[in-house]
Amino acid sequence: MLGHVGSSAPIAQLAGRRWDAVVVGAGHNGLTAAAYLARAGRSVLVLEARERIGGACTLTEPFPGYRVSPCAYLLGLFHPRVADELGLWRRGLRWIPADGGLFVPFEDGTSIQLWEDDDRLDAELRAVAPADVAGYHAMSGLIRRVTDALRPPDDRDVWLGPSPSRDELADRVGHDPEALGLLFEWSQAQLLDRYLDDPKLRTALLGQGVIGTNATPFDPGTAAVHFHHSCGRIDPQRPGVWGYVVGGMGTVSFLLHDAAAEAGAAIATGVPVAEVVPQDGVVLDDGTTIHAEQVLIGADPRVARRLLGDHADAGWAAQVDAVPMEGCTAKVTLALSAPPRFTARPHADGQLTGQINTPLRDEQWRDGFAAAQRGELPEVLWTEDYLQTAYDPSIAPDGKHLLSVFTQYVPYDLRGGWDARRDEVARLAIHSIGRFCEGFEASVEHVEVLGPPDIEREVGLTGGHIFQGECLPDHLWDRRLAARTPMDGVWLCGAGTHPGGSVMGVNGRNAAMEAIAEAAPLACPAAVPSRSRRR
Repeated sequence: MLGHVGSSAPIAQLAGRRWDAVVVGAGHNGLTAAAYLARAGRSVLVLEARERIGGACTLTEPFPGYRVSPCAYLLGLFHPRVADELGLWRRGLRWIPADGGLFVPFEDGTSIQLWEDDDRLDAELRAVAPADVAGYHAMSGLIRRVTDALRPPDDRDVWLGPSPSRDELADRVGHDPEALGLLFEWSQAQLLDRYLDDPKLRTALLGQGVIGTNATPFDPGTAAVHFHHSCGRIDPQRPGVWGYVVGGMGTVSFLLHDAAAEAGAAIATGVPVAEVVPQDGVVLDDGTTIHAEQVLIGADPRVARRLLGDHADAGWAAQVDAVPMEGCTAKVTLALSAPPRFTARPHADGQLTGQINTPLRDEQWRDGFAAAQRGELPEVLWTEDYLQTAYDPSIAPDGKHLLSVFTQYVPYDLRGGWDARRDEVARLAIHSIGRFCEGFEASVEHVEVLGPPDIEREVGLTGGHIFQGECLPDHLWDRRLAARTPMDGVWLCGAGTHPGGSVMGVNGRNAAMEAIAEAAPLACPAAVPSRSRRR
């Protein structure tokens, strides 16, 4: 029932024993952590405040007959080690790569399609931006080279275990100035200007550096956001490829729930936690105490700090408070009577099988960001759109279509309030896409808009920040919060930890492995590789 799993047993019964570990939050990382802990023989209880599991990676039905992935849309950064170890493929996970790549229409009626297929990509580049064929491949080669250095498909993957230091990262990439620029220094505009000359190709790619980020493509460090979203290993043959989950993104969380439950973890939903007491467990909203040796918190770091209260180490609390955690994105779901028909390619269909970006000019990026900082809406939004029904028609009624729209910039504190202006945001999002289409507005039958306060309320993410905190270089790697906290027996296992945000699962795995190793070093079935093995 779309993540409504209830409770393994009455709360009084669950509170009547001492657990080895309690996991706070049944998002995908919390469920991942629970599965690893239970597989290691630990007694584990997962407590979720909402009635539905999955956190931001779940399913809803806001319109009759539609299975909607309201926050997480595509899967690209999920760690293959987690999928393999927890048996997600044999459990029924079906992942379809978005072979259409990236389609971008332009205001002059032209467009570009950056296919995943190399031959089609080269043909497109030769037709649209012939002077940039070599430069585009050089830029892609840099991203691939850094991915191979940092994320080889073995235990040396720096996403596994605690973060490496900046010096260790520099060693890994051979102190290559271009690699270091990509990881720590360049803006997205600098990255593109370094390799590309064609203004349209540059315009098409600017948004890839600011996904979920409170910054413009011209701000230092935004190239690292592009890299973060381009280094996935879910498809071993094509690093960086994203794809659709058949049945919707919540299927990932539901299968992780099954893995945890099969291993012996108990899960209870609709059970808010009021306090975390290190080395003793948690206190529920109703005053019930559940005792546990270890607590792993999948909720975002600000929620974790609140739950710990006076138990929180002062230095750690200050570190948490310093993480920017105000969202700038709106999640818009559109139920359509017909798929989008782009005026640039009215008879093509490849643009519907990948990501679709509606671009902004340089001044629109700057003006839109400035407007959001003032609490206002921009004149036009950057959107990244996914026609979920292009690959999975089962999630909508026959003949209908479902378009997931990721858009920014919008303010958390919208002047006049989100409730009063939600319809205005919907119209703006529809217009931002419709200006490139024929009859798009008339095809929209239902709309759901989730602004940052809605995401905060519905999902529990402080500030509505989809990554539990910024993913710019100042808040990544060894500057991101560690899974281990200074409070004995307390770990963070959510996206606010290394290696960052998105549906990855590895954050939960990392925390669980550390907790398992600390509780019983000899019992750890899959030890985290030591730093010395990563050099």
